[in-house]
Amino acid sequence: MTSGPSLHRRPLLDRRALLTRSAAAGLAAVPAFGALTACATAGGGDGAVRRGAVTTANPFGVDPDARLDVVVFDGGYGDEYARDAERIYQADHGPVDHTTTQEIQSVLQPRMVQGDPPDVINNSGAQAMDIAALIRNGRLRDLTELLDAPSLDDPAVPVRDTLMPGTVEMGQFGDAAVHRLNYAFTVHGQWYSRTALERLDVAYPRTWDEMIAVCETAKRAGIAGWTYAGRYPYYLTFTLYPFIAKIGGADVLRAIDNLEPGAWRHDAVRAAFAAYHELAARGYVLPGSPGLSHEESQAEWTRNRALFLPNGSWVENESRRTTPDDFGMAVGPPPGLDSSDAMPFETVWAAADEPFIVPADARNVPGGLEFLRIMLGRESARNFTRVVSALSCVRDAADGLPLPPGLTSASDVLRAAGDHVVVPRLRDWYRQLNDEDVGGALAAMMAGDIGPDEAVDRCRRAADATARDDSVAKFRHA
Repeated sequence: MTSGPSLHRRPLLDRRALLTRSAAAGLAAVPAFGALTACATAGGGDGAVRRGAVTTANPFGVDPDARLDVVVFDGGYGDEYARDAERIYQADHGPVDHTTTQEIQSVLQPRMVQGDPPDVINNSGAQAMDIAALIRNGRLRDLTELLDAPSLDDPAVPVRDTLMPGTVEMGQFGDAAVHRLNYAFTVHGQWYSRTALERLDVAYPRTWDEMIAVCETAKRAGIAGWTYAGRYPYYLTFTLYPFIAKIGGADVLRAIDNLEPGAWRHDAVRAAFAAYHELAARGYVLPGSPGLSHEESQAEWTRNRALFLPNGSWVENESRRTTPDDFGMAVGPPPGLDSSDAMPFETVWAAADEPFIVPADARNVPGGLEFLRIMLGRESARNFTRVVSALSCVRDAADGLPLPPGLTSASDVLRAAGDHVVVPRLRDWYRQLNDEDVGGALAAMMAGDIGPDEAVDRCRRAADATARDDSVAKFRHA
């Protein structure tokens, strides 16, 4: 994460003053929020692990007679890429049992508690297990052994040296251990249709005044400015968090992640919330959005019923069945607020995402590590990009591949951002706080139930309660 100005409060310019004085008008309340539950388990160990001979081609000592149990989240990326990696594994190391589900927590938490987990888990989606709880209770294998192993394509190069910057850090939670491997490299941002903007004869907005002008033009044409996954309102943070960083600097996000007292009181936070509230208050949000799932909001967007959608670069693959051929899918950084922003327009949230874990109690830990080593090989990484229209965490793996429009745009945005990339960790470190409390406050605000000041205060109170809760493991940026 890049650095920014300190957290000393400073006066905000006219746009900020206007936004913080804005009031809601005529918004209907729609039920929009489903709670998530956390996983709390205990134990850990590998006494039943089966091992074979360690060789150059088998650095973890995979036993060829031990079955590999893989569970993959059936979401935006599907599971074909994992099946392809499994075929490589099977050719050299033995049989694989493959399971897909969207209900990771409800399906796997009982197995984790009973000490009979799968060997590899794609712990993703709205029902992912709480990573912090798994770490606290010793349920995860440290993947440092994987990172230090010889890479699949060049035994002289360790796996860690083949990864995109920040990938290792996304698996760390306050210490040197690496508890997960985030496989995809995701660009979060404001997704749009180039064709839709061209039809309205408008340019992509770079400031909030320009955003309001574009939304007003769309409204007159019978199109909503925005839609979002109202049933999972934390999707709004994919653009809100980098927006906050632009206004006040990356240190504002660091303070929020670190649960520092007063972090949510920063003027940049209140200005960003007020701006999003303005979208709803002016009627620029697609009616019914508070009740939409992520897939439903994406379908409304690809049907050109709304211009902008906060999302991640998995959206191109997840929405391909409803995307017209001439849609011109693209992503942009969230607009800035005004000329006094602390960070440039190009600032974006991009990070390794789509986590894989190896349970500490897995029976075939060597197989789990080897499966991930195969996934980090060039063949599997390039196949991932071809199959799911997303970048992997393997450095330069997509070079020379023809990329679809959305992924081409995401790559361009990432290149333009340069060092101005922010990586909020609140959802990794404090999932309930981010998804339920911050998400719930955003849901209520965008539905018109509360104003921006109350929404911010709810986030502040929840963050303070989390900071005081000794049962919650705490993490900090270095």
